[in-house]
This record gives sequence, structure tokens and C-alpha cells, in this order.
Amino acid sequence: MAKSEDKPSEKMKLTIEGKERVFDIGDPKLPDWIDKNDLKSDGYPYDAKLPEKEYEATVEALQIELVKLQHWMLETGERVMVIFEGRDAAGKGGTIFVVRQYMNPRSARNVALTKPTETERGQWYYQRYVTHFPTSGEFVTFDRSWYNRGGVEPVMGFCTPQQHERFLDETPHFEERISKEGIRFFKFWLNIGREMQLKRFHDRRHSPLKNWKYSPIDVAGMKLWDEYTKARDTMLKRTHSPHAPWTIVKSNDKRRARIAVMRRLLLSIPYAGRDTALIGTEDPKIIGDGPGFLGL
Repeated sequence: MAKSEDKPSEKMKLTIEGKERVFDIGDPKLPDWIDKNDLKSDGYPYDAKLPEKEYEATVEALQIELVKLQHWMLETGERVMVIFEGRDAAGKGGTIFVVRQYMNPRSARNVALTKPTETERGQWYYQRYVTHFPTSGEFVTFDRSWYNRGGVEPVMGFCTPQQHERFLDETPHFEERISKEGIRFFKFWLNIGREMQLKRFHDRRHSPLKNWKYSPIDVAGMKLWDEYTKARDTMLKRTHSPHAPWTIVKSNDKRRARIAVMRRLLLSIPYAGRDTALIGTEDPKIIGDGPGFLGL
């Protein structure tokens, strides 16, 4: 009988804040150095997550307002488009789900494109995204967007340096046209610390419900933190503009991050019947505008 092949090692060496760490994502036990630092990583301003009862009550109130926003959009023909970007495991999908949870899916839809086909690779880079833009009365979210070329593609070698530079040069002009078209356009960068990303990857790896989210590209990404940081910084600086600003959300605590996103949307759109007192005020420790919020 042939011997079964040994499973490939899932150990990796990582340098974090000048210290070399060994992380075995295949080990069900989360290392202490991650468990102790995940929430506070990257200078996160809170020592504990938002209490669940407070989170649930706040989210329900904001979701009621989002339903009111959608009614207004259908009556007026307003269009809203929201793109969500961030490192892998930053919480994009979960935030989109909570935002859209009680909105009518007939006019509130999410776009999450797979890798481009051969035909799409031969088209104008933005073309496959434009086909999903909102029509009258629609609320459209993008779980990743054309900003793949601002981060993942150059880091992983999926585009040339020339293509990356052209993207950084052309994107502000492309987005200015979106704004002039009258679409209410929002760009969110969900920012997480390194230990928090490792914890979330570890949770995915060992969850029977979420392990489909874990892939070899995640392993590669864990080792390329610094390269992704450099690409992120360049992207935010080059594509933040008055007509299409970046909103940065510190997302180590998913609860606070989701509330911050919902409040920003609701406070930015003057829909009929808006209850600003119920919506509440933004937390300046969690949400801010542009690369300056990250000290860039």
C-alpha cells in the first residue's frame, strides 16, 4: 500500500515590528502573541469591542434609516454607489451584508466580480465595472472594485508596473466623471492591524463554516504585509480627491466599523425623513477622511 503523502507545512516566518515570529496557521491554538495584541494592533484606539447589546440596538436603528433612504431613492431616481476596499479579512463582506440586510434586493445589489475573462482582459480596464453601475433608484455596493489594480495586482505581479502607474494616473479622472454624472459615490478603506488579520485568517482556517474563504493566496498575502502597505499608501495618496475622497475606517472591531460606515452614508445623503438624532454622530477615533487619517 502506498504511503499517504505528508500534508505540506503551514508554518511561516513573519517579521512583525522587528521581531521574527513563527506562525503555524495549521495549529488550532492561536499563538499568545496574536491573541494578546489583535484588537490593539496598528494602534487601534479601544481596549475592548463594542458591547453586543449596544451594537445590535444601534445597527437596527441605522438599518431602519437605510430602508427610508431606499424609499427616497426609488421616489427620486437617485443613484448611490459604494465601493469597499481593504486587506483580505478586513470585513468588507460582513459590512456590506449588514448595510444591505433589510434593503429591497430588487434595487439594492452587490457586485463581487471574479478574475477577468480573456475578453475582459482585452477591454478598457474599467469597462467590466462600468456595466454594473447603478441605474435610476439603485443602491449598488462593490466588494472590491477597480482598485484591485491599486493593491493586489501590483503586489502579486498580476499587472505590469506601467499598467499600475497608468491606473494611478487615470483613476482620479475616471472617478470625476462618476461624480459629474450625478451618482452619489463613496469609497471606504477598511483598515486592520497585522495581528488582527492573522487572527481572522486563523479563524477561517479552522472554521467548518468559513474555511471556504481561506485560500493559498491568503498565505502569500500574510508574508507580503509590507508590500501591501506600500501599495496601499501610494494608492490612497494618488487617488484621494475632492470629488471622490477616501473614507478610512479602523476595522479591528467589526461592530464599530459597520456602524461607522452606515452613519457616514446616512449623514451624507439628504433623504426625506432623515432622523439625524437617531443616526447619531461619527466616532473620530474610528472614521476619518483620506490618507492623513492614517498619518500618511
